[in-house]
Amino acid sequence: MIVKYYATLRDAVGSRQAEFDLPPGSTLRQLVAEMAARYPALKAEILDPDGNLYSHIHIFVDGRDSTFLGGSLDAVLDPDATIAVFPPVGGG
Repeated sequence: MIVKYYATLRDAVGSRQAEFDLPPGSTLRQLVAEMAARYPALKAEILDPDGNLYSHIHIFVDGRDSTFLGGSLDAVLDPDATIAVFPPVGGG
């Protein structure tokens, strides 16, 4: 699956997007763990010291905010899903 990173998270990853090959039935939580393992700088940006996703980080799965998915981080991902990860943003 393709994971797209936005704003300051691109700096932590060093790219706009990355591909992850997870087995069928994988959850969003497993994907987040894979992202954190692959990109240690990203881990500090998206996970608190207890390993929980910061509330200000928004992950979209095929255009839907993960907070609205059944099970949130335990939601099962489609292997062809497109994931977008956003840090807090401001503007006006």
